[in-house]
Amino acid sequence: MKSRAALWWLLILFLVIAVIIGGGIWVVTTVKNAFAPGLSLGCTASVADQQYFLALDQTENAALISSIAIQRGMPARAATIALATGMQESRLRNIDYGDLDSVGLFQQRPSQDWGTVEEIMDPVYSTNAFYDVLSKVPDYINMPINDAAQIVQRSGFPYAYAQHEPLSRAFASALTGQSQEALNCTLPPVTSSSAPDVVIAAAQTAVGQVSATTSIDGAGTTVHFSVHEAYGWMLAHWALANANQFGISQVSYDGQAWDRNSNADGHNKGWAPSTSTTAGQLTIVLPAATP
Repeated sequence: MKSRAALWWLLILFLVIAVIIGGGIWVVTTVKNAFAPGLSLGCTASVADQQYFLALDQTENAALISSIAIQRGMPARAATIALATGMQESRLRNIDYGDLDSVGLFQQRPSQDWGTVEEIMDPVYSTNAFYDVLSKVPDYINMPINDAAQIVQRSGFPYAYAQHEPLSRAFASALTGQSQEALNCTLPPVTSSSAPDVVIAAAQTAVGQVSATTSIDGAGTTVHFSVHEAYGWMLAHWALANANQFGISQVSYDGQAWDRNSNADGHNKGWAPSTSTTAGQLTIVLPAATP
């Protein structure tokens, strides 16, 4: 009897261990899936058959960094270098802490003459400060991404930037308009939208003085941008990258349209052919506020 009882207890012990292990695996799997690119809020940049993922705030900062490179007349490769640097230094987040006195997107240090803490915490200032130094690096366009970033940053980890090159190339290509229909974002439902003049001003800051008009119907406000072909996909991807903060529900350009509400399996379906676009014009929709 004692032997049989011992076997029963041993069997119960094994079952308990199995439940614990199985539960642990379920928890790990659930957490992993919750943060997987296909199921998370955020954006993907595609190149060939590869996709790379950034969270919404990271994508907004990546769009800013990329647009400033183009404003300055610098090539998409400069944006790639800057994005690889930002990924390594701050994960493309404007953090107010870091090693020693480092702060901001690029972890620049006031003690090394990058500017004051207040200046460095301004993403526009810190990005321009980065490009000011990069532009003085001889032949940085033909230099390995890691090496160019290290010359600017003078990091204690001189080979750390290379690991971020594939992601940075993909996002830089999309956000500078080199790649068409290459950015897709999965966003939460719109709860509020910015005023059209706010969005227009932000777009003009990003890509230059593009003209814009607005029209209003029951669905909300549509902003029509007259945009040069060279900057069309740059502005389209910029609008998508910033759709969450501005409350944009639709972006249309060059025979393609992105719809915020076009979701399947937890992610947005992406760009789709559209007959409503007009040559040389990019439109975004700011939905009407729900009562």
